[in-house]
Amino acid sequence: MKIQTKEQISKKGLCIKETLTNVFLLVLGIILFTLPQPNFLFLNGVSFLAYFSLIPVFLLVRNLSWKTVWIYGFFYGFGCYCLYAYWLASFHPMGITVIASMYGFYLMIAFPCLKAAFSLFPKSGWIIQWIIWCAYEYIKTCGFAGFHYGVTGYSQWENSLLIQNADWGGVWGISALIVFPSAIIAQMIYEVLKSKKNIEDKKNLVSIFKDIKESVISHRISCFVWLVLFVASLVYGIFSKIDYSNALTVKIALIQPNNDPWRGGIEAYAANYEQLVKLSDEALKADPDIDLVVWPETAFVPRIEYHYKYRQKRESFELVEKLLNYLDNAPVPFLIGNDHAVLGYSRTGRYEAIDYNSALLFMPKENCIPPNPQKYMKMHLVPFTEYFPYEKIFPKLYERLLNGDTHMWEPGTVPVVFEAAGFKFGTPICFEDTFGYIGRKFVKNGAESFINISNDAWSKSLACQYQHLSMAVFRCVENRVSAARATASGQTSFVDPNGKVIAMAEPFQKTYLIEDLPIHNVEKQTIYTCCGDFVGVCFALLGIGFLVFGIIRSIKTNKRGEV
Repeated sequence: MKIQTKEQISKKGLCIKETLTNVFLLVLGIILFTLPQPNFLFLNGVSFLAYFSLIPVFLLVRNLSWKTVWIYGFFYGFGCYCLYAYWLASFHPMGITVIASMYGFYLMIAFPCLKAAFSLFPKSGWIIQWIIWCAYEYIKTCGFAGFHYGVTGYSQWENSLLIQNADWGGVWGISALIVFPSAIIAQMIYEVLKSKKNIEDKKNLVSIFKDIKESVISHRISCFVWLVLFVASLVYGIFSKIDYSNALTVKIALIQPNNDPWRGGIEAYAANYEQLVKLSDEALKADPDIDLVVWPETAFVPRIEYHYKYRQKRESFELVEKLLNYLDNAPVPFLIGNDHAVLGYSRTGRYEAIDYNSALLFMPKENCIPPNPQKYMKMHLVPFTEYFPYEKIFPKLYERLLNGDTHMWEPGTVPVVFEAAGFKFGTPICFEDTFGYIGRKFVKNGAESFINISNDAWSKSLACQYQHLSMAVFRCVENRVSAARATASGQTSFVDPNGKVIAMAEPFQKTYLIEDLPIHNVEKQTIYTCCGDFVGVCFALLGIGFLVFGIIRSIKTNKRGEV
């Protein structure tokens, strides 16, 4: 039996202690990532925690070795999205597995970059770390797999003053402001813990407080600058709010059917149709001054134009015909979510019906019989569940996705702006109102408001629906337009140009919501509408630029040392 020396035992104990500390920081970081956003414990989220949510992460990357930092990065990303987006499991275990693994991979790259900030910039590493994190948050929303869920700035969705800054910097300026305290506090904690004085006399509270004071003093300028910017942001929020009291209003009825999204077949579709008609008639009877009725995403399932034209299935055609007769005799226009299909060659090379997740606008006595509605096809589809363009490269993954009850669509390309009841509106479909660039495209194309149609019913989760709403309010502020959200189960609501929810239906109820939607004059476009996500782009360029510069400088320094 090998006997360990005191030195070996001490070293082993220190190693265990460090591991436990790192695991604690990892778990705490995952929890603090989740709590500020709407979650299963606090539906509105605990927004003030966002200012401190990344302290464990910034401390953790310093503690880790280069051999383990990427491993912890993976577990952090995987754990965050398992806890935060747990509702994805309601759709299919494949959904949460893919998203959590994807973010595990992203953070597996981001963590070494955060650690490199300290190695390459010993004096200002914490500032570079702040820039890198802001860069990561923007970059993760780009491309096919872009996903806005979890961006720090969205945690402030109920902070009516702070979110007004979205009209110039989008969510990215707010995220930068919120992440900064975590970076500087983590730096102060690191400096205090590193102090030799505290190592020699850990129980001397006077010494500890002295070190804290010294650390705060050394960073006083940074703290002061942040405080000034934070106060300035709040002041801007006070004076930049839009007064829409004299704005034109349009009365809209939003229908929330709360149907079971997993029920299929013509009988279920017919029952859903009857429910939608019943609620619509009740709304029109309750308020005869309604200007527009809105049904949520894919509320009516049989393809309206396709089945009317080709009549391949008698039951589907009869249900479509019944709907069209109802719409043609309705007193107001109807905006309906539907699967629009056209015959053509798909990406697989087959000649078949190509589906588009669409919004259709029907005007009574104009375009109902035969059906020729105004159409908008969803441009940014949900990755892996609605769209996967790499079926030839990853055929097995594509097959597994199809077997997971997913429905693949083709993306649209044009931000169509509808006009009805005397106003123009864009119709981001479900996931689309989480992307700033989508709303910006509609407004630049002439939209005076948004009417979002969504279906989050499959999640069976209030947390999911509130997370979606928390992002949707930013689209209103960014472009200073109001929005109506017609959802299958919640959160059906109206949002004003200042991002305030002015009316909301009870979730998971068969109901309707009637409200006057203010139409604000958008002749003078906001900075965000004009310039888009320039703040996020700047952080991305700065983050990458600093890392490249640091690496080049380090290589040159090492070469000089060798000489």
